[in-house]
Amino acid sequence: MSRPRGGSRKFNTVPRPFGGAPVHPGFKDPSFRRSLALFRAFRREQDDPEACYSLLARDAADQVEAYGGAVDGRTVVDVGGGGGYFTEEFRRRGAKAYLFEPDVRELGEKPPGGAVVADGYLLPLRDGVADVTFSSNVLEHVADPQTFLSELARVTRPGGLIYVSFTNWLSPWGGHEWAPWHYFGAERARARYRRRTGKPAKHTLGENLFAVHIGATLRQVRARDDVTVVSARSRYWPFLAETVVKAPGIREVATWNLLLILRRCPP
Repeated sequence: MSRPRGGSRKFNTVPRPFGGAPVHPGFKDPSFRRSLALFRAFRREQDDPEACYSLLARDAADQVEAYGGAVDGRTVVDVGGGGGYFTEEFRRRGAKAYLFEPDVRELGEKPPGGAVVADGYLLPLRDGVADVTFSSNVLEHVADPQTFLSELARVTRPGGLIYVSFTNWLSPWGGHEWAPWHYFGAERARARYRRRTGKPAKHTLGENLFAVHIGATLRQVRARDDVTVVSARSRYWPFLAETVVKAPGIREVATWNLLLILRRCPP
């Protein structure tokens, strides 16, 4: 399972080594067309979450298959997947996908069958059971990212793929619902959000949102002996997705959202 190289990678050209239907046709990544479609979907998140997260799930599954091959027949563990959009998309592609979500409120009214309420620090799984371990926009919500990453690595088989993306603190979206005012201080941003909306913000810095930085995260991940870094790139950037992550300082703002593709090392 080698990583495609170069910026012209297209998700709809990824081969299926085990046969079956072709990979879901997706946007060229990176591309302005793809980034624009995702941005438009994000803007409609509150009004049409189904459309927003279904598109994001298709895009993320395309990325997994671009780096690791078709998921058909493989075991995918979705950690912190909320309402299950990612799990359902992997299942549509033939994967044996399982959702583990710590917050029962995030599961919504119709979670995927077999969803498990479980903490990402201690997954109720044996070592090495997953071909792909998937975590989308969770790392910034855990107090101990290194322990969380260790657990993702533990449940991934040697040679398996680990997909981790997160919104870094200095991204324009780092403050989540109270962004971009987080640049002026978290408490000030939260107070502004309450004045503007009349309701308290969902996230509180230091409780369920943490200031995770790209440079520090890359150094920590590269120092680990249980994973190797296949790719470190912007998840949504429309061009030079890996190059922007290599620019210290600039990357903390311009990356938007860091995507790490990791390979599990043999024990």
